[in-house]
Amino acid sequence: MNRDVIISCAVTGAGDTPGKHPGVPVTPAAIAKAAVEAARAGAAIAHIHVRDPDTGAPSHDPALYREVVERVRAADTDVVLNITAGGGGDWVPSAEDPSRGGPGTSLQTPAERHAPVAELRPEICTLDCGTYNAGDAVYLSTAPWLREQAGLIQASGVKPELECFDLGQVRFARQLVSEGLIDGDPLFQLCLGIPWGAEADPETMLAMRNKLPANASWTAFGIGRMQMPMAAQSVLLGGHVRVGLEDNLYLDKGVFASNAQLVERAAGIITRLGARAVTPMDARRMLGLRNPHE
Repeated sequence: MNRDVIISCAVTGAGDTPGKHPGVPVTPAAIAKAAVEAARAGAAIAHIHVRDPDTGAPSHDPALYREVVERVRAADTDVVLNITAGGGGDWVPSAEDPSRGGPGTSLQTPAERHAPVAELRPEICTLDCGTYNAGDAVYLSTAPWLREQAGLIQASGVKPELECFDLGQVRFARQLVSEGLIDGDPLFQLCLGIPWGAEADPETMLAMRNKLPANASWTAFGIGRMQMPMAAQSVLLGGHVRVGLEDNLYLDKGVFASNAQLVERAAGIITRLGARAVTPMDARRMLGLRNPHE
């Protein structure tokens, strides 16, 4: 069991959720506000995506990331920033010509995915460790792309969060470590419940955890109604916790949540298990992160 737990809050994500929940933050000001509120509720890390302020659709605009980062860093909180570098990875084959992308396709090169990270240098950024079926689309992240992107992240001095959606991705992440593309002790995120990746259940989490390097830190999350059960399971198996509106819209059945409320619920579970939610400075020390204020 983990007694010192880092809570990450994924405040908005890239899913089609603003139309399902009026509280999902869309503008840079709203995303930054949600990150600050999550930090005040007990989150040590804020995981950041950005959206088109007019449409709510996912965006990769570095200027939007810059505004969010500047707003958060100017606030009276010291939350660790984790910017997504998953970028455009969605491939939906065209019905007329499967060799071409149809509606919903959004692809970026590794350099394009890395651009906001290179400019803003957050403490952490994500690295999605493989290709997988994501609902009716395919998320594309090939081995050469991943090696290139890992090298870019390494050169920027940012710590990658190795996001794994199945056991094969854990295997490839270990390969990146063995090739010297990951500095320091690796940080893993076990992503559970996304159709059609790894299931959100104790057996799957345990199997993935058991394949991690001995010196790894790790977090796990489940989506939807499995968010809090997987938070508790992660603590019991020695991991950290991620919650937030990216992964789950509800506090209770039929009751919309805010990011801060989900953090508070997770912190309560952690406390009742006999552990504690750590501060951002604790998280920096535990994960070997640089301090952006130095």
